[in-house]
Amino acid sequence: MSLLVCGTLAFDSIETPFESRTDMVGGSATYFAHAARYFSPVGVVGVVGTDFPDSVIGDFSSRDIDSRGIEVAEGKTFRWAGRYEADWNTRTTLDTQLNVFAEFDPKIPGDYRSSDYLFLANAEPALQRKALDQVETPKFVLADTMNLWIETARADLDMLLREVDGLVINDEEAFLLTGKRNLFVAAEEILKMGPRILILKKGEHGAFLLGEGLRFALPAYPVAEVVDPTGAGDSFAGGFMGYIASVANVEPSTLRRAMLYGTVTASFCVEGFSVETLAHRNRAQIESRFDELHSLLSV
Repeated sequence: MSLLVCGTLAFDSIETPFESRTDMVGGSATYFAHAARYFSPVGVVGVVGTDFPDSVIGDFSSRDIDSRGIEVAEGKTFRWAGRYEADWNTRTTLDTQLNVFAEFDPKIPGDYRSSDYLFLANAEPALQRKALDQVETPKFVLADTMNLWIETARADLDMLLREVDGLVINDEEAFLLTGKRNLFVAAEEILKMGPRILILKKGEHGAFLLGEGLRFALPAYPVAEVVDPTGAGDSFAGGFMGYIASVANVEPSTLRRAMLYGTVTASFCVEGFSVETLAHRNRAQIESRFDELHSLLSV
């Protein structure tokens, strides 16, 4: 297995200004895997409860998503409920039920341990490190985190940052992590903490890729209608890491192209609830949007 993700599989209930849905399949690993599989087979490590449908696991397998790392534990699957305001940037968490994820102890299957590329989706840093410690000699590790862990698990997060190659966070998380209010000053401080590259997400305003000899800005793909932005960040990471795994290098030119592919897969994600749009695209449609986005960068 070349590409591996450790993250959540969940049931989401979403309210938007236009529609509401309950008990949809979600979770960071779900979104990541559905985006990454357009480029590379991907293995998933996570935990679900006995209420998680067998049909969803079967759907994973039919899409080059290896589900052998998904543990089924007695109890209920992780659940999250949230509400978005009309600007799509304001999100309120209405309910979080960790359920079986509260006791999750990641166990990487033996043949996953030689994976070259690893995404540590947003979770408690100590849990992320447990997963990382089981992968033998990864070539590139990308991690996600959030304000909760910055505020409550800083020591563990600092250790994680010394062990990963890249970090993906949004601008407010970067300010919180460093105490700096200038975005590029904050980025320089984070790069000193250990990662070789930093991806700064700015939602509808795109993303930055920063590192030694790297300074790349990318707009978001102009989507005609946003339906649900849940999972966009993990879909971005899936496209980004999936492309890297497919070409098996992390040269600057590869990282820049990976940013475009991540942006494209995220654009499909936000056009539907859950993975209903993201899961039913094809590589030709992804390449078409890649070309459109690339043309926006041409002078």
